[in-house]
Amino acid sequence: MMKKGSPMKNKIDFISAENGGIKMYAGVGNVKGWAKTASGIAYTLAAVGLAETCYGSSTMDFASEEGFENDGDAMKLWDEAIAIYNWEINGVVS
Repeated sequence: MMKKGSPMKNKIDFISAENGGIKMYAGVGNVKGWAKTASGIAYTLAAVGLAETCYGSSTMDFASEEGFENDGDAMKLWDEAIAIYNWEINGVVS
């Protein structure tokens, strides 16, 4: 049981590029999802929640080594997913 006022646990707080998609974690080693599409990532974010701070693995910077065409493509995919998530959850266009 959570105490009133305590932050929610187990929201997505770490991401990495893997096999042309993004793997999402809520705590060390606690995989919550993996997707290759912005809508798939946004779905996981909506289902699990997004922590106030989310860190990225260096694989996000070197995405071409993880199945993306270019190094910047994993971050582009993440940004697209965040835009969908922000619109669907918060009603905000980012």
